[in-house]
Amino acid sequence: MSYVVLARKYRSRNFEEMVGQDHVVRALTHALEQGRLHHAYLFTGTRGIGKTTVSRILAKCLNCVGPDGNGGITAQPCGVCTACREIDADRYIDYTELDAASNRGIDEARDLIERASYKPSVGRFKVFMIDEAHQLTKDAFNALLKTLEEPPEYLKFVLATTDPEKMLPTVLSRCLQFNLRPMAPQTVAEHLQNVLAKESVPVEPGALRLLSRAARGSMRDALSLTDQAIAYGGGKLEETAVRAMLGSVDRRHAQRLIEALAARDGRSLLTEAEGLRSQGLSAAGTLEEMARLLQQMAIEQAVPGALDATDPDTEAGRQLSPLLAPDETQLLYSMVLQGRAELSLAPDEYAGLVMVLLRFLAFPAGGGDARAERPAGAGAASPSSAALQARVSERARAPVPPAAMPPSRPPAAAVPANPPGPSANAPAARVAAQMPGQTLSHTSTTAAAPAPTATRPVAPAAAAAPAAAAPVPAPTPVSARPKPASAPAADEPPPWMDEAPFEGEEAAAPRAARPQAPDDGAAPTDDEGLPPVPPPVAAAPVLATTSIPEVRRTPLGDRWAEAVGTLLAANAISALARELAMQAELIAIDAGDDGIERWTLKVERETLRAPTLADKLQTALATHTGAKARLEVVAGVPGDSPARREAESAALRQRDAENIIHNDPLVQSLLAQFSTARIVPGSIRPA
Repeated sequence: MSYVVLARKYRSRNFEEMVGQDHVVRALTHALEQGRLHHAYLFTGTRGIGKTTVSRILAKCLNCVGPDGNGGITAQPCGVCTACREIDADRYIDYTELDAASNRGIDEARDLIERASYKPSVGRFKVFMIDEAHQLTKDAFNALLKTLEEPPEYLKFVLATTDPEKMLPTVLSRCLQFNLRPMAPQTVAEHLQNVLAKESVPVEPGALRLLSRAARGSMRDALSLTDQAIAYGGGKLEETAVRAMLGSVDRRHAQRLIEALAARDGRSLLTEAEGLRSQGLSAAGTLEEMARLLQQMAIEQAVPGALDATDPDTEAGRQLSPLLAPDETQLLYSMVLQGRAELSLAPDEYAGLVMVLLRFLAFPAGGGDARAERPAGAGAASPSSAALQARVSERARAPVPPAAMPPSRPPAAAVPANPPGPSANAPAARVAAQMPGQTLSHTSTTAAAPAPTATRPVAPAAAAAPAAAAPVPAPTPVSARPKPASAPAADEPPPWMDEAPFEGEEAAAPRAARPQAPDDGAAPTDDEGLPPVPPPVAAAPVLATTSIPEVRRTPLGDRWAEAVGTLLAANAISALARELAMQAELIAIDAGDDGIERWTLKVERETLRAPTLADKLQTALATHTGAKARLEVVAGVPGDSPARREAESAALRQRDAENIIHNDPLVQSLLAQFSTARIVPGSIRPA
């Protein structure tokens, strides 16, 4: 007897043997038990998950007559009657399977319709099963529509497809649709364990895990891979042999790569990548294993203890989770996923793998301080705000050569124990406290009397420090910092700013407060050997340069603005009539001979001086304001129109908003401290 492959030998024969599709089995079982049978079924889902198997079981349930030949429709086919045995053997005359991939035209559809007109030969129902139904042509679908909607009572349609989006909506509306889901790796592994036990094949647990993951939810693929692995391993399944057959990458390789990335060890990274090349391991498989490991790390960081402790594959995720900050884990996960799609574009896949890994090293390390701030066992804790601010301020400072480094400050004990009370420069003190190492100058206790220039400011955090605290280095003046050859000058805007520097008094005032380097290049110092502190940032008020439109207000202009406001509130005018009212200036009101006043409007635009627009506006005035007037429109530049008044009001609000920002002590402190800081023109908007 010839060998039968596992996928066919262990095909489910009834609903009880179906694995991983409980939602479909439950619905069909209840429908069969209650006699609520639909005339057309549509089973959707990826390959190898049981669409054809469910169709055959359903056909057996409809035609089973039981062992004694007297049975009826049942949800539990006997498996021994003629109908059950012949359907399993694919030779039952009243069960027809049509492969739409090769029989997709109108002629095959007409042949199916003609066969549907005949009653079943031996069975209770005639069942037509169309596999890969989405490949039928539009004409074939249209030919089947009428029969599919109102088939004879003895006919049942079963359609199966892997791509329901390509099905015609008219077909979908005529079918009862069931979506078969891909099976979880645990479900596949359990079924493979049962099959291999029946086949008396020894298997290692690691080999089962590899096969169940490689199947990607398809039970047929899992059984086919198992057949191949049995042949590859000589009648037994060992993890090393299965891994070699599948080309899977050992998790230890992915673990070492992530450890090297967390340590920012580029040499170890390249060594490990070269080892993968020498062993012939797949670069795509390496990134896939890294993605699976990073996903477990992210789960452990977000919800400690959520990983299955009984699964040996999760141990590496728990061990590696403290090495990266949560944001770094997410960043690396995104890079790995995107890198798999880029491998085909690289000169070779190993070069692509190296570039994907080096891309992560191009980002500055952000997890070291965050990990130090976490308590033991709290892998999911996010970095503390103080640590993040310390890192930000440290990176913001330019490197200072040893010769320009000022001597350290005296111990914290020399700082007065009682810091000054609140003052007008409290915002600057807050900036100093929030940005370690970037101390800002501020006024003393009284806002009206600024502190002398030589007085060093004391941040609130420093005032409360104990006497034994470590010395705090003084900030290096901006002018004394070395400038790289390729860096822009101190007074030039950064290269990423397209806008020109903001010109005016608001830009000059902060720059004037900055210390200038002496001609000899040495950092200036005070009588204590410390660099001088910049003068207080509470400078003279800065006025914005927003231009204000000139409006020559007149009593007639007030009357016209009030009338137009009434019309706009009532939504009485629109389009060009509204534009005419907004752009016009009322320059004269004359009494007419007929008792109707004549209002003269001055308008600049010729298109708004059309008589039809004046008539519309005149009618709206009479209806909503009660003004009995005849409008006459003349040419001229208006000096007091509702539109100019609105523009003046908007410009005033804009100027006030800019003044508030420019004169804010915190903003002035930042402008004085950072040499390239600018207020981007046009970025301020009134509330």
